[in-house]
Amino acid sequence: MTVLEINTGDTAWVLMSAALVLLMTPSLAFFYGGMVRAKGVLNMMMMSVVTMGIVGVAWVLFGFSEAFGDSWHGLIGDPVQYADLRGLFGAEFGTEPDHMIPALVYVGFQAAFAIIAVALVSGAVADRMRFGAWCAFAAAWAILCYFPAAHWVFDIDGYTGAGSKGGWIANTLGAFDFAGGTAIHINAGAAALALVLVLGPRIGFGSRPMRPHNLTLVMLGAAGLWFGWFGFNAGSALSANGAAGLAWLNTLAAGCAAMVSWILVERLRDGHATSLGAASGIVAGLVAITPACATVDPGGAVCIGVLAGVGCAFAIGLKYRLGYDDALDVVGVHFAGGLIGTLATGLFCTQGLSGVAGLLHGGGPAQLGRQTVGALAVMAYSFVVSLLIAFAIKRTIGLRVTGQVELAGMNIDQHAEAGYDLSHVGYSTHSISRTVLVPPAGRADEPAGTTARI
Repeated sequence: MTVLEINTGDTAWVLMSAALVLLMTPSLAFFYGGMVRAKGVLNMMMMSVVTMGIVGVAWVLFGFSEAFGDSWHGLIGDPVQYADLRGLFGAEFGTEPDHMIPALVYVGFQAAFAIIAVALVSGAVADRMRFGAWCAFAAAWAILCYFPAAHWVFDIDGYTGAGSKGGWIANTLGAFDFAGGTAIHINAGAAALALVLVLGPRIGFGSRPMRPHNLTLVMLGAAGLWFGWFGFNAGSALSANGAAGLAWLNTLAAGCAAMVSWILVERLRDGHATSLGAASGIVAGLVAITPACATVDPGGAVCIGVLAGVGCAFAIGLKYRLGYDDALDVVGVHFAGGLIGTLATGLFCTQGLSGVAGLLHGGGPAQLGRQTVGALAVMAYSFVVSLLIAFAIKRTIGLRVTGQVELAGMNIDQHAEAGYDLSHVGYSTHSISRTVLVPPAGRADEPAGTTARI
């Protein structure tokens, strides 16, 4: 790589954005943790937290290289080219000479993407998947599904030197995915569907209430996700510029529109607008605007938010009709929202922002067709590979806890800890004895120097 001058402003912006994206995984732990029953909250949160360790190590050792090394036919990067991040110290990264950042800053930014993508899947398998099996699935899925898909979508020609031709979706196909609607959300949603089909439903699914145990945690998690999402989308500009500003504004607009439209659906359909619906609507809007955030105008972002809010509010009910137990609606929100956003990009993208006019801006169906091919390709690949991984784990170390453990709760069995200490602690006035000196003016039945019970 030719040594160019590093833009310190852009570097600071991407570093901050990387920290915001990394914050999304603990926020996801709160979001998912509040949605499960109390007996599984600690296990649910641990599934997100452990993903940070597993994926973070894999990313440094070979994951970045697999995603951004020299491309083999647009399908996968060279996994040994940047293994252990060698060759990246002192290197720069970017597509414009005046907007270069240190390569290691980009490595960190994309590491946070990889972590949250894998962690998203965990919500579908709440309350019944063995913790060890989840760790194995997270490692295998990151290597076999996420790293290749990241190459397809994020490795744009020119990012990593003259030898790289980039991933096929971004370059050969020409589909737009600014921040990961396909590589992250459709990818994770398809994996979640495959995994729950192999795992099976929770005991009592469809016949027993399985309400969120702490909606305060859910709202806190949603707020953290929205906060981090500004780094997710606006940071993907890799520069403190107008594209980042547009992505930031569109992220706000779509989240707001989806929240309002979701709770409106609830109000008309069920008679109540719920806090869970508001939180879910926010996330649905953020998911949907992710691929489109720098290629549509704010009006388009509002339309995408409305489509996501309404569409995902109805999509989460499909699990009851079709019989698959997507516990925390990963399929209904992330897969459906990612698909809505990816296809809507082909409807609402503008010539001035993306170089291509979408169908609703007079550009014809060509870009919508490209978006469809990209979405279906990631969906099919992730679903098939995830099925194979799930079956392999089921046949070897086992995928699911016993029915007894599931009914008792995952926290104690899987972690030997409780999410909340709700044991009763009582104090008796007859349990402690010590000597006190009672002054002469004290009670007549307790002379000075006697032992008093307190």
